[in-house]
Amino acid sequence: MAAGGCCRVPNVVDRLWAFMGMMRLKRLRSPIVKCLNISSPDFSKERRMTGYCTSCIIHPCKHAQLQTSCFGVFLSEKFSTSCLQSQVPVVNKPGTDSEVFPDPHKLVATDLADMYLEIKKELWVPKKELEQISSYYFDGQGKVFRPMLVCLVSRALHFHIHHEKRLLDSQRKIALVSEIIHTASLVHDDVIDTSDARRGKPSVNLIWGQKKAILAGDFILSKAARILAKIGSEEVIVMLSEVLLDLVQGEFMQMGSKENESERFSHYLQKTFKKTASLMAYTCKAVAYLAGADEKLQEAAFQYGRNVGIAFQLIDDLLDFVSSQAEMGKPATADLRLGLATAPVLFACEKFPELNFLIMRRFSEPNDVERAYEAVMKSEGLEHTRMLAQKHCTEAVRHIALWSDCLEKKALVTLANKVLNRKK
Repeated sequence: MAAGGCCRVPNVVDRLWAFMGMMRLKRLRSPIVKCLNISSPDFSKERRMTGYCTSCIIHPCKHAQLQTSCFGVFLSEKFSTSCLQSQVPVVNKPGTDSEVFPDPHKLVATDLADMYLEIKKELWVPKKELEQISSYYFDGQGKVFRPMLVCLVSRALHFHIHHEKRLLDSQRKIALVSEIIHTASLVHDDVIDTSDARRGKPSVNLIWGQKKAILAGDFILSKAARILAKIGSEEVIVMLSEVLLDLVQGEFMQMGSKENESERFSHYLQKTFKKTASLMAYTCKAVAYLAGADEKLQEAAFQYGRNVGIAFQLIDDLLDFVSSQAEMGKPATADLRLGLATAPVLFACEKFPELNFLIMRRFSEPNDVERAYEAVMKSEGLEHTRMLAQKHCTEAVRHIALWSDCLEKKALVTLANKVLNRKK
């Protein structure tokens, strides 16, 4: 560990992060972000620019060599990868804890108060069964993560650009669209995966059958397109159309496996961007455009959404191994049973190369799922997955570091931390 460094990351994660920085993929680039040596001149420059150490994210900590506060990541003891040195409370400053670390949900509660009612109103159709199927997942039980993200980025950028706290009606519509597209993708995913449960209740396809579920998913997407058309911005329509393209391509990528072992993680990360992060990235960029942001700010919003989205999926893949069905609303090790090799498995291959044979046959032989699960639990696959997610969250925060300070910006930092520490 570098002298004075605040975190130590295994070589396998650093090598992957470096490789991701060199990948020549459309919109999928990740500069290497290494732990800063706080004894170097670069640290003070970084701190002047951002106000906190980029190797940490949120909870208050103080390094022994640095007599000032920074944002550090709080992780569970099992996966703790933030400050290896002892943490002590930040010196008391004016303002309450809620002002320093605002609750993202509370900040946008008014913005999203009637969201599900509005969505159900959009989904109204004389054919009652179609309305019932299409509105089934809009029951208020979702995380509302994507609309919350969109509203916070919108308000943070309005404050940065116009020095006012405001959410445009068009930006709020993007928030609704983000939830609608996401839910439509869940309906289609459940059909493809022949899932029996979603959010702790029977899935759409289990109740109404696959044909009606597919049509309902298409219907939901058509409503999203209609809302986008009403916004009246060609640029926004183009941006959000990329999300639909990515969703389909990502699903096709998930159906295949790379024979070349060295290409598997690249394939996995591309798929992760397309299936999960693309929606967050492009909706953040769309509301930045609607706020009057220049290309540089639009890119910063895009990169924040992209990195948070990738981290979100990495943690989701981790939880598939450690959370119960009651917590996740779906069976544990569901990905393995679907034949999917996610980050924990790919990292576990470093210690157990024999996993590569199981990956190629998509865990289809008897006891393959059990063997893969055991290998992951005996390896550092879960820890490395969390560390990679932490790097993406750190990168997300770095991209908004120069935005003007406001509660919404701080809430975006909090949101990155919540992604790392979520349980479901």
